[in-house]
Parts: sequence; C-alpha cells; structure tokens
Amino acid sequence: MISRFRLSTFVAALIAASSLTALARAEQPLTFEQHVRPILKAHCFQCHGEEDEKEGSLDLRLVRLMTKGGDSGPAIVAGKAAESLLLQRLTAGEMPPEGKGKPLAAKQISTIRTWIEQGAKTARPESGSLAEVTDDEKTFWSFQPLRETPLPLGEGGDRRSPGEGGLLRSPIDVFLLAELQKHNLAFSPAADKRTVLRRAYFDLTGLPPSPDNVDEFLADDSPDAYEKLLDRLLASPRYGERWGRHWLDVAGYADSEGYTEKDPERKYSYKYRDYVIRALNADKPWNEFVVEQLAGDELLTPPYKNLSPEQADLLAATGFLRMAPDGTADGTVEQTTARNDVVAETIKIVSSSLLGLTVGCAQCHNHRYDPIPQTDYYRFRAIFEPAYDVKSWRKPAERLVSLWSEETRAEAADIDADLKKLAEDRNAEMDKIVAAIFESEVAKLPEEQRELARQARETTAKDRTDEQKQLLKDHPSLNVSRGSAYLYDRKKTDALTKDFDARQKDLQSKRPAEDYVPCLTEVPGKIAQTFVFFRGDVNQPKQAVEPGELSVLDQRAATEGGPYSACSIVADDPSLPTSGRRLAYARWLTSGEQPLAPRVLVNRVWLLHFGRGIVATPGDFGQLGSRPSHPELLDWLANRFIDDGWELKRLHRLLMSSTAYRQSSRRTDDLDGVDPDNRLLGRMSIRRLEAEAVRDSMLAATDKLNLKMLGSPVPVTVDEVGQAIVGIDNRDSAGRPVSKRALLGADEFRRSLYVQVRRSLPLSMLETFDAPLLNPNCEIRNRSTVAPQSLLLMNSDFVLEQSRGLAERVIAACGDNRAQQVRHCFRLALCQEPNDAELQAAVSLVAAQEREFAQQTPDKLPPAATRALASLCQALFSSNAFLYVD
Repeated sequence: MISRFRLSTFVAALIAASSLTALARAEQPLTFEQHVRPILKAHCFQCHGEEDEKEGSLDLRLVRLMTKGGDSGPAIVAGKAAESLLLQRLTAGEMPPEGKGKPLAAKQISTIRTWIEQGAKTARPESGSLAEVTDDEKTFWSFQPLRETPLPLGEGGDRRSPGEGGLLRSPIDVFLLAELQKHNLAFSPAADKRTVLRRAYFDLTGLPPSPDNVDEFLADDSPDAYEKLLDRLLASPRYGERWGRHWLDVAGYADSEGYTEKDPERKYSYKYRDYVIRALNADKPWNEFVVEQLAGDELLTPPYKNLSPEQADLLAATGFLRMAPDGTADGTVEQTTARNDVVAETIKIVSSSLLGLTVGCAQCHNHRYDPIPQTDYYRFRAIFEPAYDVKSWRKPAERLVSLWSEETRAEAADIDADLKKLAEDRNAEMDKIVAAIFESEVAKLPEEQRELARQARETTAKDRTDEQKQLLKDHPSLNVSRGSAYLYDRKKTDALTKDFDARQKDLQSKRPAEDYVPCLTEVPGKIAQTFVFFRGDVNQPKQAVEPGELSVLDQRAATEGGPYSACSIVADDPSLPTSGRRLAYARWLTSGEQPLAPRVLVNRVWLLHFGRGIVATPGDFGQLGSRPSHPELLDWLANRFIDDGWELKRLHRLLMSSTAYRQSSRRTDDLDGVDPDNRLLGRMSIRRLEAEAVRDSMLAATDKLNLKMLGSPVPVTVDEVGQAIVGIDNRDSAGRPVSKRALLGADEFRRSLYVQVRRSLPLSMLETFDAPLLNPNCEIRNRSTVAPQSLLLMNSDFVLEQSRGLAERVIAACGDNRAQQVRHCFRLALCQEPNDAELQAAVSLVAAQEREFAQQTPDKLPPAATRALASLCQALFSSNAFLYVD
C-alpha cells in the first residue's frame, strides 16, 4: 500500500512533469504543416480530401476547411480539443472507419489534441489553393539539391585519428572522425594485412585469395602495396561478375517469367546479365550505364537489323526494363490485369533502384507519407507507356530482336532450303518404297480386283465408291503409307531413315544458332495516351496526363528560380523515330541536377562495402526510410562521384583506401556503449558472406571452380527429396524427377552468378543463405543466421562433396603429413594459418576420425584418411571464420 507521503510526492512529481511538458510545448508550438498534416495525410485524406466527393463533405487538407467542417459541423474548435468533433471521432476509434485504414496511435492522437489546444496554428497563412505538394514537403532532405560540403575539422582543427595515431588517409575519414569525436570516440586500430586482404578480395571479386595471393601480399612491404592490390582486383574480370550480381539484385534479374506457377523460362535473359558484367568490367561511366538501360533502343534507329556488337549491347541494356514478372504469354490469365502488372512492377524496379522511392504506393491514391500525388505516378508511367502499351500489347516472344546479320540470314535461308529439299527427297524415296509394297499387296488379290484397288488408292477418301471402300476395308494391308511402311519392309525403311537422318543432322549442325536479345522497344509512330486510373483500376481511366518527373523534384517548373533545373520531357520528340521520352528522362536523371540518383547510387556502394548504408534503407529515401547518419558525407560523395565522371572504380578506390575501411572489426565496450549499431563507423562491421560467395568459395577451395564467363545459364532441377540443385531439368508435369540427373561436367561448377535464376525454383543452397526472392526485385538482402543454414552445412550433398574434394586436394599436395594437411586446409578454406592450439586440436580430430573410419568396411567409399580429413574440411566450411568477413 502506498503511504500518504509517497502518494503526495508521486502526485507532485506528475504535476511537475505535466507542467514541464506544457512549458516545453508552449516554447515549441506545434504547427499543422509539420506535425498534424502528415498524420492526417497518412490516415484520413483518402476519404476526406483526395476524392471528388468527400465523406461527410469534410475536407481535412487545410485548417480553414476543418474549421468550416462538413455535414456534422466544424471538425475542430481552436483551443478546445474536447469540443472538436475530429478528436472525438479519433479517440473513439471511429476514424478511420474499419476497413478504411489503420487506426491512429495514441501518440498521434495526443499530437493532434495538443495542436488543437495550442490554437490549431499553421506555420504560415494558408493560401486559397490546395497544392498537392506543400512547401514543407519540398524541404525534406532527400529532395534538396546536392550541397557543396566542405571538409569538417576535428576538435581543435585536428585531422589525426587518435585510434590510428597517424594522418587520416581519405576525406571520408575526416567526415567520419568529426562525428566520432562528438562522442569522444575514434577509429579502431588498423586490421592486420591478412584480414584486409581477404576483405578486399571478397568485396571486389566475391572470391577468397589463394594461398599464393596471401603470401605475395604479406611479403610486399612497399608503401603502395595495398593500392597495387586494389588496382589488380579492380582490373580482374571477376570484378564485373561480383558487382554485376549486386546490380542484378536491384534490377530484378531472372531467367524465368514468374507471375504464374508455370514460370516459363526466359531463354535469352542472360544477354542483359552479360551486358551488365561487360559494362562494369569496362568501367562504363554510370551515367552512360543508366541511360543505356532506360533508353538504349532510343539511341539506335529502327528497324534493328545488322547490329554491331556495340549496338546489340544497347538493346541488351534495355533488358533492365524487361525484368519484371510477365504472365502475358499465358492465355489463361486475365490479360488487362497481367499487362498492367508488368508496367507497375517495372516502375517499382526503376524507382527503387534509381530514385530510392516507393513510387508504386501512389498507384491507387496519393502517397500516404511522401509528396507523390497519384497524378505524379501516372506522369511517371507515361514515360514508359509508348513501349508498354496495354491496349496494343506485345508478348515476351514478340519483344525479341534477332541478332543475325544479313549474311547469317542468307546462310540460314540456304540451309533451310537444303533441308526442305532433303525432306522432299526423303518423302519421294519413301513413296517409292510405299508404292512397291502396295504393288506387292495388290499382287495378292484376285486378278479382277487389282485395278479396282489401284483406283481406290488414287481416289481421295471422300470421293471413293462404296465398292472401293469395301475393298480397302476387306484388305487393310492395302492402306500402306509412309508411316506404316516399316511394318512391311523394316530393312528398307530403317536404311532410308538412317541415311536421311544423318544427312539432316549434318545440315542442321551447319545452320547458325538462333540468337535473340530480349529488349524494350517502341513501335515508331504509335504513342498511347496515359490516363490516371481511378483507385488504380486499369478499367476505370480518368483524366489524361503527359509524361513528367515527380513534381517534388521538378520545382523550377512551378517556381521560377528554383534550386535546380526542371526536367523537360516532350510527348513526342520530332528529332527521333521513337517518342524520346525515356531518353529525355534518362539524360535528366544523370545530368547531376537530379539529386536522388547520385545519392542513391553512392549510398548503395557504401552499403556493400561497409555493411550498412549512410541511409540504412537503400530503396527508401522517403519519410518512412532511415535518415542519413552522415548527410554531409553523402552529398560530398555524390558530388565527388559526378566530378569523377561517374566512374565506379574510382569510387571503390576512394572508399577502400580510407582508414575507416581498413580498421579492425573488434568490438569494444566504449564503442558498443555509445554506438551499438556501428552507425558512426568506429570499427569495421563484420559481414556474413552472401549466398553466392559461400558456394563459390567452397568450389575455389577445392580447385573445382569453373571461371568460364558469360553465356547461357547453368540449369536447375530438383533431386529425389525435392531440393533444387544444379542439373538439367528432368521433371514431369507434376514437378517430379522422372530420370536420373544428367551430369553437366565442368559447367556444374561455374560461379553461382551463372546458375539459372528460376523464380519458382531458387537453388536450395543459395536460398538458405538469403539469395533474393525477386518479386519484382531486391533492394537489400537479408543476412540471417538461422538453423537451416547449419543443417545444410551438415547434411547437404554439395557441402559433403566439396569437403571431400578439399581433402583430396590437400592430400595430393601434402601427402600423409597431418600437420601440413591441417595447415593447408586452413590456408585454402580460411586464408589463415592455424595457431598452435587449433593445429593440435585439428590433428587429434583427424587422427581420431581416421581410426573410427578404419574400423568400417563400407563399399565404394573413399579411404579412411580421406574421409577423416574431409570431416575437418566440413567443420572449416561450417565455421564463422569461413562464413564471415572481418
């Protein structure tokens, strides 16, 4: 029971706290624009603002309209929250009505109550118009122009890192250290050379360094040893594969159409994947890279024939806009909906990858949190609609462009003519055999019926007399044909078939292989009109709209002298055979004037190097996304990236040369106490290998990794227990394996990047380690640590095979010397040497395992020594030292 004294003290404390809160609120009055409108926009505007007919005739978009009220009277009474009908309905849970939206949180209702009590103030006098994007919304950080940011000074102007004890290596470090020093923190000590080497290899190539790579780097004492390492890795063809995979995530790359359970294959989808790899290896400037993906076809003149490799690449680049799930080839789906879904998903891919915004949320209504009106969504859609005309749709197969030259076409036509002539000759020879067989059967008839039989054969079935029909019925052997001749003379028909099959096969082998590129193109002279759809329903078009940028980013169009130029997109560019819409938008996007694109890109690169973006939500730079931990650094990087010619490899060197990147990942109490999530980067973040790197690293350790580049994907099938594995698809219509898995040879061990991406059948090993599910794309991968990963490492046939392969490689190199075997296993799997305790424990484990296996006499198993060492290899593959990068 609370005593009287304690109760009175408690009440006094409450009164004091209430007075302090009231004082704070009085000092910082709430305004409609900053504090209340965002709440109402998210929960109430759909019924009370956006539609032509407002529920209860109540409009909540302006304070004066709320004061005026609707059918039930004024919605608010300034200074009197208890008398305000709006607050009464919110408190009672009657607004929003059930099924119309999520109820407001208690904190949100409290904010509205306080605002009304303070007098329902606005930040400025309200105008007579209702702007879809308000001035306050335009001030949001990500919509502002890139700022020229000077380097900050540390405490007392010091640009030295207390933790490093030397000069900072990069301007990046100056920004980061300035924030660290505000919390009395500094960078961690430098990581050792072996750690930095493995970190750099995985970051730039997705593969571990070999023991020779490690020895060479450790022995290089030159001052620029690390810089030389970066140059070698950036020049490696493995770089384009590694960073190509990163971009393919956000592009939603897949080798199948998705959308339906049938999930048909996209036979030529790999052309886009190969374009990305080549572009990144060549360090194609990113502004060109983006323009080609959005409008490569508009850089060419249709019809697209006799294309050079460079021209074919421009078409392949537009595969970026063909990655969304597409079910329109399936006649069982509702076509209008399926077509609209392709366009909508494509817009999601473009906006999340290049703008970092959830533009798709405005398809049915104004965006609830970001300043993206529904009309903006359809203006944005109009940029792409000349190529994605829902009413004059082209199915996936109709969007393929042949890469054959005229010479190749002529060569194929000649061979097709030869094949046709061969088929005619085959039929003629078979007809001779059939005629001979028929005559031999006629000879068996009575003399008086022979001529009747010949006449019956020469007469079409519908014109035969009853007598002829009866004769053929009584003597079915007279009905000999090309298909049944083998029943009469097997020797002759087999000989003819063998001869002509061989000649046909020889001719077909000389015919050029079909070669197409899937791309997005427009039909010249045909431009569809874009309409706003009522509540996103494609069957309810409203007003027509013209193509344009999001209005919040196109400020100068509305305000003369705005902070940056407006985006100019004409409906139909007279200088081009296409509409020119995508090309105009792509050039604006990469002009340096549009602030989101460079910010989003450098943030994504930062994320992939440091494990967390400066903005932790790389696909959402809006209100619901994270705020940047270092906004000045983000803008400095974006400006530097543009000034450096949009060259990605220069950005890699800049980030990876920093003290921040090369520091240790070791945790300390001081760092964890202030910054447990490591947002300030006082240490390097430990990162788990991505799914592809787990598989590829095992193959690299066993020396089985096939480094063949580009080309058709390695197929995926299912094994006897339903696991998706690499192999030729041998499933029946029910999805069950019907035959023994066909071996692929060396192709089975290609990099995971080249394994077929089937939306309905992701490779089980990659899926377990968080390979992305592309619906439609992946903005950021999960990095989970879950039980199925451990179970896979213990039981997967692939892991067991690679463990045995590593053991066999080590035994071949080291013989029977167990200590050398263990050291070599550690070097190949972990890129490190075992310490004395690890060496002793591992040698004891292998010896004990070999004794155990030696007592068994199973058939067709490797020797006990190999199996024993394989158990150690499997343990290494399952260890954190293998699965994580320090």
